[in-house]
Amino acid sequence: MVAPVVNLCWFRRDLRLDDHAALYHALKSDRPVLPVFIFDTNILADLEDKTDARVGFIRQTLVQLQRRLRDYGANIEVFTGTPEQAFRYWTGKYQVGAVYTNHDYEPYARQRDAAVAKQLALEGIGFFTFKDQVILDKNEVLKDNGEPYTIFTPYSRKWQQTLTPFHLKPYPVQRYMSRLFKAAATDIPTLASIGFQPSSIPLPSAELDENIVAHYDKTRDYPALHGTSRMGLHLRFGTVSIRRLMKAAMELNATYVKELIWREFYQMILWHFPHVLGHSFKKEYDRIMWRNDEAEFQRWRVGQTGYPIVDAGMRELNATGYMHNRIRMVTASFLTKHLLIDWRWGEAYFAARLLDYDLAANNGGWQWAAGCGCDAAPYFRVFNPTLQAQKFDKDLQYIRKWVPEFEGLDYVTPVVSHEAARKRALEVYAKALK
Repeated sequence: MVAPVVNLCWFRRDLRLDDHAALYHALKSDRPVLPVFIFDTNILADLEDKTDARVGFIRQTLVQLQRRLRDYGANIEVFTGTPEQAFRYWTGKYQVGAVYTNHDYEPYARQRDAAVAKQLALEGIGFFTFKDQVILDKNEVLKDNGEPYTIFTPYSRKWQQTLTPFHLKPYPVQRYMSRLFKAAATDIPTLASIGFQPSSIPLPSAELDENIVAHYDKTRDYPALHGTSRMGLHLRFGTVSIRRLMKAAMELNATYVKELIWREFYQMILWHFPHVLGHSFKKEYDRIMWRNDEAEFQRWRVGQTGYPIVDAGMRELNATGYMHNRIRMVTASFLTKHLLIDWRWGEAYFAARLLDYDLAANNGGWQWAAGCGCDAAPYFRVFNPTLQAQKFDKDLQYIRKWVPEFEGLDYVTPVVSHEAARKRALEVYAKALK
């Protein structure tokens, strides 16, 4: 029996069928297109929590994609294993002309894609990648001297000067769906078959609430309000198009636009300065002598620091996989400045817990809080958690929701006094940076 002739479209963090760069280019190619997805065991093995809601979200999304593909008589094939194993399987089963996929900028992804491209090239199979998860990437926004920006404000200005209507134009994928490879549906692996279990954590909708975005600049700093879009999870896995989201944002709220540009800024930083994975952007900050007290780290993780705004944030994260952005800054500052615990410990904990975890943004945010990143808060800025609570949760709605015992006698005593912690942090940072 002759193997079917196909091109493959490899879905990764772009789990949708509309406005999809790689799928568009694949469908315009010379062969029928088979969508494929890999439950990459290199990644799954690092997930200690076997009820990780992100894995369930991916599977649920694949089921929805399969349902839509059935309308065209098509199928998405899902493989569990390493990417090298997956492509050995597919190139043995099909006559594959080329593989189409979208750029991924993370260090592991770059190594993975280089290895897959090399493997495919040995069989004479092309490997083509396209920009999709950001609007402007790599070298599209540079200083006039050709160097990458390291300060957000001039980057943002240049980003907006560079943007054209073309950059926001959606890919008309639907026009070419008849070119999908016609195949019987295959089963999407169960969670149990890949070593995971369902999570009870609720997942945010992929529908953008335009009313929230329209008022974003006025509501975004108040954790008790439903004042942010909750699009992070969907941007992370590409269940929404960044072009569609940015276009809506530009019509609704300039502050929201700025937040989306911050996302692109951190992706650009990760691309040009990969040392930020595991090291401070400002290398002299690697000399800081962190205290790294395990017991205090545990109190921070479970929301028992004695600072209600910090504890509320950590409990929200542990219960829901989400933490309000203002509170992310407060909790990160507290860990690094008040407790003098290495920002990499906090970065790893957020990576394990956040539904919307994105390596570039998480790394950038933690380095900003610790003072060691590009365009970071200066090291001598130490958030006062009590003042932050008074300013952003003055009616105590958020705190009361997550730390109901905070006004009672059974609430834990503060792990450290603010003034003593601030003084200690300034001394330790100054000593490392002299």
